[in-house]
Amino acid sequence: MSVWVFGYGSLLWNPGFESAETLRATLQGYHRSFCMLSIHHRGSEEEPGLVLALDAVENAQCTGVAFRIPTENEAVVLEALRARELISSAYEERTVTVVTEDGRALDVLAYVINRDHRQYVQYALERQAQMIAVAVGGRGPNPEYLYNTAAKLTEMGIKDPDMDWLVARVEYLTAHV
Repeated sequence: MSVWVFGYGSLLWNPGFESAETLRATLQGYHRSFCMLSIHHRGSEEEPGLVLALDAVENAQCTGVAFRIPTENEAVVLEALRARELISSAYEERTVTVVTEDGRALDVLAYVINRDHRQYVQYALERQAQMIAVAVGGRGPNPEYLYNTAAKLTEMGIKDPDMDWLVARVEYLTAHV
C-alpha cells in the first residue's frame, strides 16, 4: 500500500523529496492557518515567527497536494518528514482522508496543529504580519516562507484572501523598516 502525504504549506513548494505522484486534493474539516508559533525553522524562542498548520474548523476545507512517497524511499522520506515537521510536537501526525481532483478518496498523512500545545495561537492578521515581517529561523526568514507559499497557491489557482492580505502587508512592513 502506498504512503501519501498532504502538503498545504511549505510542503507545496519544498516537499524535500521526489514524489512518485502528485495530485491536487482537498481536506474537509480543516483550514490552512498561521496558527503555529515557529521557534525553530522560521523564528526563534526570543522572536517567534508564524507558520501554517491545519486547524480543525467545522465546515472548512483546505486544498493542497497529495504526494505519493516512492515505495523504495518510504522509510527515509518519513524519517526526514518527521524530523522536520515534528521538531517540537506542536504538530500531530494524523491519517486523514482527502478527495483528489479526479474524485478519489485517499488516506494521507497530514501534520495537524495540536491545539493544546504552547505554540498554538490565534492572532489577528495585523499581528501575524508584524511577527512574520521580522522573524528569522534556522530555515530562513519568515517572509520568505509566506511569499513562497502564497506564490505556489496562486500558481495552483487557490484563492486565499487572508494570505494575499498578509503578503501585501508584510511587503509593506519589510520595505519600511
